[in-house]
Amino acid sequence: MAKRHAVVVGAGIGGLTAAVALHRRGWHVTVCERAPEPPATGAGIGLAPNALRALDTVGVDAAYAAGSSVPAAMGVRRPDGRWLTRIATADMAARYGTPPIAVPRPAFTAALAAALPPRALRYGAAVTAVDDAAGRPTVRTAAGPNLAADLVVAADGIHSPLRRAFFPAHPGLHYIGETAWRTVVDAPDLRIPAMSETWGRDGRFGVTPLSDGRFYLYATAVAPAGTRSADPRAELGRRFGSWHDPIPALLDRVCRLDPADVLQNDLYDLAAPLPSLHHGRIAWLGDAAHAMAPNLGQGGCQGVEDAVVLAHLLPTGDAGDTGNAGDTGDGPDPDADPVPAALAAYTAARRDRTDAVRVRARRVGRLGALRNP
Repeated sequence: MAKRHAVVVGAGIGGLTAAVALHRRGWHVTVCERAPEPPATGAGIGLAPNALRALDTVGVDAAYAAGSSVPAAMGVRRPDGRWLTRIATADMAARYGTPPIAVPRPAFTAALAAALPPRALRYGAAVTAVDDAAGRPTVRTAAGPNLAADLVVAADGIHSPLRRAFFPAHPGLHYIGETAWRTVVDAPDLRIPAMSETWGRDGRFGVTPLSDGRFYLYATAVAPAGTRSADPRAELGRRFGSWHDPIPALLDRVCRLDPADVLQNDLYDLAAPLPSLHHGRIAWLGDAAHAMAPNLGQGGCQGVEDAVVLAHLLPTGDAGDTGNAGDTGDGPDPDADPVPAALAAYTAARRDRTDAVRVRARRVGRLGALRNP
């Protein structure tokens, strides 16, 4: 029996989740990733209850696959250490059914990749174009061969070339006025029980415990786009070294790292919502669809939601299946192709929700960047 073929552009968390979800719906899946190999290093990612529930529906146990850490509490602090707000994760679990967890990003992406069939994931395969998006698309790659697809999933990141190609009138990205640093340090001896974000006049500093005794650290500062220092470790010490414990001790561990292990990126979100999350047989998800500031910890989580909803709305991979989520009960039309209708349903299900989260994340960032206490 012939199978429908989905080509996923990008092997980040959203793209890999979509690939796993579609594979489990019976689709033949090919993932094209421009990087030459899987990431060996990287920061952590927090998975909120909404993302964990979405992953559970496609049989992915993130905690089992990648390890996790459940902090005793989480909240916001002042630079002197005083808590502005704090909640026990047990209370969050009682409200939402599961607590948030934090996982190392490389381990989580490796676990998702391991759930795919052999040779489904192609590294060093940069996608250069998608032809005839409204018909049966052809995905062109720099390494070749070209791939015929029934569906293209554009998970090609915040600077999505496919978004620019198919929505040329869209204003693109908006710089939110902050730069951010991210890294992971070993510090099991510090025994930090809480996940925290500290807000000060000069920026913000976040501490997230990971499962292996390491800590995912991030910091932000208001700065013109492109601002860089000669040594990011020294810059972090200058900005945050006088803040409350355990930040100075963590920064001491940062100083022992190779400078290349401290990532710095300016923060952007999408200037306006896309007119649609699909075009022809291309569906956008994650940062490619609705890039948002990281202030709510929902960027990756919304990408996971996108992937699971998209797979749920699409027909199974059996090319003879003409049913879809929009059936009225009168039976499928044997001449109808269900994929376009499913993509329209995907836009209807996800566009407003993700844009509301994008707007809320931008507003929280503006609050956190205020200088007046």
